[in-house]
Amino acid sequence: MAARAESWSAALAASAFAAGAAIAGEIYGLGRTTTPSEIAQWDIDVAPDGVGLPPGEGSVPEGRAVYASRCASCHGDRGQGGPMDRLAGGAGTIATKKPVKTVGSFWPYATTLYDFIRRAMPFDAPQSLSPAETYAVCAYVLFLNGLLPDDATLDAKLLPQVRMPNRDAFVSAYKSGPR
Repeated sequence: MAARAESWSAALAASAFAAGAAIAGEIYGLGRTTTPSEIAQWDIDVAPDGVGLPPGEGSVPEGRAVYASRCASCHGDRGQGGPMDRLAGGAGTIATKKPVKTVGSFWPYATTLYDFIRRAMPFDAPQSLSPAETYAVCAYVLFLNGLLPDDATLDAKLLPQVRMPNRDAFVSAYKSGPR
């Protein structure tokens, strides 16, 4: 009886697989080809080497103002944390029993900060910051972590040059450019 049940299960699985393969090859005539313009709106990833960063620039002072109005309510007025993650501090704690993982202590690339802010912040209005505002917030958060002076300005050329303290603790999938 068990052998018959196994045979029946195998036959059922094989016919389901064959039916799925046949259906996968069909064309239903639904939808349309995506245009390059539509793809460009979603092609917003930024690689560690800066490929994908848009034109624009932002400074620490500009970032302080944007951060105060759009970020501080969640992350604290100086990145110390609030209802959401802490962004600043934690230097020297990564190898301890209680690491404090922040942008400055843990993240391997400054470009990751731009990518994340651009895609997902502010929490209540993702992708609402302009490229200049995003560069400015990055500059301010990097300043809070002691990685930039208070008069620094970032753009697509300078942001990838910011050397993050924990960069060498990561294995990179990007050797000579991701694309």
